[in-house]
Amino acid sequence: MAASIQRIGIIICRTFPVILQRNIQTQRIRDWKITAPVLRLNFRALSSSSSSSSSSSADVTESPEVLSRYSDRPWEYSESEEYTERYGSKPVWSNYRRNHKGGVPPQKTRKTCIRGDKICGNPCPICRDPNIIVHYKNVNLLQQFISPQTGIVYDSTRTGVCMKQQKLLNKAIETARDCGKLTLVFIVISANDYSNTHGAVAATPAPSSLRSGELWYPWYGSIKPDERELARVKRIYKDFLKPHV
Repeated sequence: MAASIQRIGIIICRTFPVILQRNIQTQRIRDWKITAPVLRLNFRALSSSSSSSSSSSADVTESPEVLSRYSDRPWEYSESEEYTERYGSKPVWSNYRRNHKGGVPPQKTRKTCIRGDKICGNPCPICRDPNIIVHYKNVNLLQQFISPQTGIVYDSTRTGVCMKQQKLLNKAIETARDCGKLTLVFIVISANDYSNTHGAVAATPAPSSLRSGELWYPWYGSIKPDERELARVKRIYKDFLKPHV
């Protein structure tokens, strides 16, 4: 009897901690289910407040000064020290490298670099600098996209400008030419370039009257083909040779 009571006591002591531990775990799960939504809400509130504060501070530090510094007079940016330190005397697209797959670049650039609030990873030479604004009075910028020899506007595949900025460039260049801001390039062609009076150009000689059996070139008769090569060619093309009549 005493041994059985002792065994029952040992079994109770062994099982009681397991039951107690299970109760503690279930209580912790209930507490977590209750407090999890509250923690999520607090985290979202903190993250939104931090992002709004950072964005507002970024807007305060960047947007009022950097984005609209040359909005009224965009042609003054090319004469500033900031522009000289960044680009020097080179065009704004000289050191630009387009992102594309493979070794051959595509035939067209992207449609636009900025879609709403999103900016692509490698924006074009105009979209990457907020101080560069396409305007028909910004002559120094427009001249960088025009060939000085022919007066033709460079293609977007050469400069890397997106299609949206390329359309604005074409329109601004056309307006600047109409207003007299940009001069047209006239190529003077001399009439001597198309005449046959040059020393290297001579009149075509008249054909000589040939007699029957006379060759056009006298050296034709002095050429004697190799007999072995001639036999080999005849053997190859014997099915296509016409018999002599």
